[in-house]
Amino acid sequence: MRLVLASRNAHKARELSALMDGVELEPLPSAVRLPAETGTTYAENALGKARVAAAALGRPAVADDSGIEAAALGGRPGVRSARFAGAAATDAKNLARLVSEAPPGTALRYVCALAYVDAERGIEHVVHGTCEGAVADRPRGEGGFGYDPIFVPDDLGDGRTMAELSPEEKDAISHRGRAARALATWLKAG
Repeated sequence: MRLVLASRNAHKARELSALMDGVELEPLPSAVRLPAETGTTYAENALGKARVAAAALGRPAVADDSGIEAAALGGRPGVRSARFAGAAATDAKNLARLVSEAPPGTALRYVCALAYVDAERGIEHVVHGTCEGAVADRPRGEGGFGYDPIFVPDDLGDGRTMAELSPEEKDAISHRGRAARALATWLKAG
């Protein structure tokens, strides 16, 4: 099965391509303009991007929206994770802000909503994946991206951050991995 990935984020493309067994993800053509992420939920943002891509190309599309939620910050940054330190913030600036505001050891949660839209058939489906963890004592690791250097997943219990895991280890427990496997299962059943 071939689907258009409504994203220009190379990290997400790599992760999703590796995780969605039996699904070939095509890059979004540069002519397609994605909507701003103005939704109040991950699902709203993911659906908005998938709808635009599917309508523009006349083919099924998938899109995700994901973020990190810090218990110490009342769930922030949430859907604003990519813009936590400002509209044009880099991963490093967003990470630095989270480190400065969320104490080590406090709970974190990664969340991913992955949306499938087939406009021609009138089908929309959203799946979610989460990964629970805690704030590390300091950023560690060279792998991953975004908030991975500060996120210690509960699943492994060995204190490593997501940025210290191999891609295979991360994919097995990540929020995006869980959502991608759920969507791939749904697509195969349909």
